[in-house]
Amino acid sequence: MIKQVIVVRTRYPDGKGGTFGLRTGKIAAQVAHASLKVFLDRKLQRLGGRNPSDYMELADGRPEFPEDTQELLMIPLPAVMAEWVNGSFAKIVLGVETEADLLQVYEAAKAAGLPTALITDLGHTEFHGVPTNTTVAVGPAKPEDIDLITGPNGLVRCRLL
Repeated sequence: MIKQVIVVRTRYPDGKGGTFGLRTGKIAAQVAHASLKVFLDRKLQRLGGRNPSDYMELADGRPEFPEDTQELLMIPLPAVMAEWVNGSFAKIVLGVETEADLLQVYEAAKAAGLPTALITDLGHTEFHGVPTNTTVAVGPAKPEDIDLITGPNGLVRCRLL
């Protein structure tokens, strides 16, 4: 079964020599951003000003899109990603404490040729205006490929959240 792993940074400097963790809702938002960004970072074909019905029609020839459709995104998917989209959408959320560990996951996934996305929060609510790296998505990919990086004996020590 194809899976996606989202790695969340769990500790952040508080500016006073200590650390803090994110609110549950903020973590959920960052995980959602990472999972989706893997797909949106792929080469997108934008519709622009063309008619959506040029791309897709219902059996009776009417456009499948609302009249106010302004943009259509078509995302090319390799077989593994398509299998995940059409299957179980398996996701595992893991945690690391440091930014260095988070970036190590990101760089290792990129080097391995795995679909990956790094989320950098703009800092409006939690980080006092400072852009901060919060999460990395790895995959969808074959579990054995992801596990080389984030698995129990992988490159980066992660814990199940």
